[in-house]
Parts: sequence; C-alpha cells; structure tokens
Amino acid sequence: MKEAARTADACSPQPSGESGGSARPNGDEEPTRADGGRAYDSGVTIPAPDLDPRHDPGATGARERAAAAGDAGAEPIAVGDHAIRVGTASWTDPSMTAAGVFYPAGADSAEERLQYYASQFPLVEVDATYYALPVPRVAELWRERTPPDFMFDVKAHALLTGQPSETKRLPKDIRTALPEPLASKARLYARDLPPDVADEIWARFRDGLEPLRTGGQLGSVLLQYPRWVFPSSENRDAILEARDRLAGLTVAVEFRHGSWFNEKNAERTLRFLTDHRLPLVVVDGPQGFGSSLPVVIAATSPDLAVVRFHGRRTATWEATGIATVERFRYLYDRDELGEWVPRIRELASHARETHVLMNNCYANYGSTNAREIAALLELGAGET
Repeated sequence: MKEAARTADACSPQPSGESGGSARPNGDEEPTRADGGRAYDSGVTIPAPDLDPRHDPGATGARERAAAAGDAGAEPIAVGDHAIRVGTASWTDPSMTAAGVFYPAGADSAEERLQYYASQFPLVEVDATYYALPVPRVAELWRERTPPDFMFDVKAHALLTGQPSETKRLPKDIRTALPEPLASKARLYARDLPPDVADEIWARFRDGLEPLRTGGQLGSVLLQYPRWVFPSSENRDAILEARDRLAGLTVAVEFRHGSWFNEKNAERTLRFLTDHRLPLVVVDGPQGFGSSLPVVIAATSPDLAVVRFHGRRTATWEATGIATVERFRYLYDRDELGEWVPRIRELASHARETHVLMNNCYANYGSTNAREIAALLELGAGET
C-alpha cells in the first residue's frame, strides 16, 4: 500500500466532487501540515529544512514574484502556428484556496473559484478523477463555468493504469456488483475485477467526461503509470488497450520508472509512442530515484505535447507519512524555469498544442511558476 501512496501525485489525496481539483481529507477545513503549521492565509511558512528560501518563500514571497509576471499566461501563447497553454494541476487544494493565497476575497464557492481560475489561465489539470470516477453533471458544471476555449486535462482513474482504488470510492452500484471476497477488500486492482465490472468502470470514466468532449474542452486524459510498470511487451500492450478503450479521446502517457529511458530502452520507448501517435508527458522532477525520469524532449504526437513540473524536493519525493502537498512544496527559481523555455519551444514547434502544467501545487507556488514561465515564453512569442 505504501507503494501506491507514493505513486499518486495529486496535491490532495481525496476527490472533491463538484470542485474537481482536489479535496480536504474527511471534509476537514484544512489538513495539518507535516511541519506542524496550519495557516496558509498569513503567507508565512516554517522553512523546510531541506529547502532554501528561494524555493520555499511562503505565499507572500511567491505572490510578490507572481505580481512581477503580471497576467502572463492568461491566454494561449502563439508560437508560429502552434499554441502553448500554461496552467496548474488542481485549482482547489486547501493550501491554494486559503484566504489571501491565490483567490481574491469573496471567491469562496466552487463556481466562483473555477471562474476566477479560468480568467487567469487557459488550462487546468483535474486530479480528482484519479480517486473517483467522473460524473457527467460535474463535467457539465465545469463547462458552464469556464469560457468555451478553456481546456481540462484529466488524470485517468487509478484502475485504468494498474493502480489500486479504495473500494469505498467506487459508485455504490459497482460495489454492490462485486462478488465476495472482493467487496470486503479495502483496495482493489483492475486485475482482480470481473470483466463486466472492469468494462463498466472504463465506460463510466468515458461517460463522465462526455460533456467536456462534446464541448471541445477536453484536452487530454493523462495515463500516469506507476513506478512498478517497467518496459515490456505486456505493458506496452496495456497502454494500447487503454488508448483503444478511450478511443476518440486524446491520451498522454507519463512513466514513473527511469528504465523506460535507459540506454537499452529509450529508443524503443520513443519509437513505440511515435508510431502510435501517443504524446509523451515530459517531466521535471526530483532525480536519483527509481521513479525519476531523465529530461527527454520529444514530441511523439503531432497533435499534443505535455510538460509537467513536479518540483525538485528530493527529501519528500518518496517519503511516507507526510501530507501529500508537502511532496510538491517547491518554488522553481527563474533560472530553473529559464532552462525549460527553449525545450518547451522545441516541443511546441512539433505539436499543434503544448500543455505546460505546474504540479508543484503547494499554496500559490504552482500558479506563480505558471505565470513566470508564461512570461518567459511570451518573450519569444510568434517565433518559429
């Protein structure tokens, strides 16, 4: 079970229902941070011992940097005939919704927060769908509350990528259909499910996103494979099965084991993705772990490229017993972001659209870095 907990990277470990991005554990107002703090609205944090102030300045310090970037990233960035969209992973993490962090005073409801977020960025990643199957009515609300050109990238449910799901989070009718002893298990894997139940889960996931698809607001479904998924014929077939199960939707593939891009497998991995026009999710994250990926700049689909920034906080990347948001408590400095500008432009020159997502979603760190990297990208806007 610890393995599974380390794999998920949503900033908060529960689904949020209507709000969509993430949620408070057990409905609490605000989870206790691992460092003992609670109040994000003051803009003050207890410095993490493994981070210097550049990477953990607190909400106030990050807000000052965001102000310097202005409204950069509010619209897609044109690079020749291609577009770059910048956004964050989640818009409802408690550390982000706390007073004075990102949202203006009065933006207290799910509707108001999403409307405000969509006025600041043209893209967001939905992580709640990893934990709970999406519901069409919720997707309808997302569509109604955002401009018609706003895009949602959606993380695939855990059971769709070989990861466990808490049984209690499955819809009641699906739980009722489970035979014993499956129904009494705390967690389930797709391999354990009867074929008809597995088929229903895939169908429910698709149906839950249908309002976004028909409205032209579904960017991609993120297939994030856990670190125990190694390069093999069986696992490549599983990726193709997921693509086929989600036919008609754009899927993007993120790996979590470095062996996919070691000397033996890198060429084959890129060829596999390119041959099947599957976008590779390019990542920036902590290095030195089995789950670490090297920086591989490759547009493996002409339609979409995706870049996700996880922060570089090595001390917590595979730690257990900490608040999930602490794993991503890292504010990139400008030099680190600057390294990525030519890389993103390179990807954008080969894909119709490029999505850049900040998953370092502690407080306003992700939104600040999203504005900053957008400002850097806008300096070269229009260049091919």
